[in-house]
Amino acid sequence: MFSAYPRRGLSVAAAAAAIVLASCATPEPEPAPPPPPPPPPPAVSLNEAVAQAASIYVAFMREAGTIRAGFDSADAIQAAIRKGASYEPAQLSRGMIAYGSILALQSPEFVQGVRTFAVDPAQRQQMIDRILADPATAATFPGADAAAGLIVDTIGKDSAIMMQIAETVEEDAYTIQGRGDPRRRWATVHITDRVTRLEGAKSLSAVTMLPSAEESARLFAAANNGTGLGMGSARSGPPYTPAVVRALAIAALAALGAGGEDGRANTEALTVEQNSEFCLNMSKLMLFQCLAASRPSYEDMFCVGRHVARDLATCTAQNITPVPLEVPQTAVAGGAPEQPPIAAEAAAASAAATAALNNGG
Repeated sequence: MFSAYPRRGLSVAAAAAAIVLASCATPEPEPAPPPPPPPPPPAVSLNEAVAQAASIYVAFMREAGTIRAGFDSADAIQAAIRKGASYEPAQLSRGMIAYGSILALQSPEFVQGVRTFAVDPAQRQQMIDRILADPATAATFPGADAAAGLIVDTIGKDSAIMMQIAETVEEDAYTIQGRGDPRRRWATVHITDRVTRLEGAKSLSAVTMLPSAEESARLFAAANNGTGLGMGSARSGPPYTPAVVRALAIAALAALGAGGEDGRANTEALTVEQNSEFCLNMSKLMLFQCLAASRPSYEDMFCVGRHVARDLATCTAQNITPVPLEVPQTAVAGGAPEQPPIAAEAAAASAAATAALNNGG
């Protein structure tokens, strides 16, 4: 019975020793906290200047699309000339590309495809740099064919509308000469102040086009929200025209969060495309040559059909179609040998310009 006390004393001593040793041991370091998650990628952003440029194209094409055959007076023809001449070529070209970029942003497939490269900040910056160095990079992103399809389909409809107007107006330039057409009385009378109406068309072509506030707001919201234009779906594979490539590049910058006000200089530079501007400039030159040569009102009518509506159709089509379309030379509308020539002098004056337009510059 006395032997239990030493054993108990030893146990207490051992426990005390263990406590002392434990207090002397180095504590295990706490695990390091996990690194913070990367910041979320910036939101889709496109600056207002792009929307304003696009509104200029949309508003003008809508107005030009109201030109109709069946003119009932010489004044109505002159009004159509003023309506069709009221664009500055470089502005309209830039507006077309700006509008294309907003159309591309209506494709969720393209926007989501581009934004996969925005998660990592370093990769995002690398993609931005690549687009700025080579806009064609944007055509390689996932969903580019869906975005390009919206551009080609929508602007293609604009082109088709203008081509239909061209055909009906040019045909009416012959119809109005018929002896059974009551409009013949005034349509065959020579225009009294040809120089003033030509200078008027030239002046209208140089006036700075102002954006539509309402249209700009609608397009700005659609660009940054990805909705609002009521787009369907369409696809268009490569090769893409320079205009489509640049529209995709602007949209890609926006999807990467690099198309906002801070990126305005980059987006504005991307809207400049020389072939597109050349086509519209040549169209204006041929319109002026046609007006300079025409004398009666039915010849002015032909100028409206050929060098307003048809040339707008051609230039918009060339912006979205890799192979340039053939443009008939300004000669006899309709081509029937028994019909009288229309603006024959204009045909000779603009033959070289028409050939250049057909060749895309």
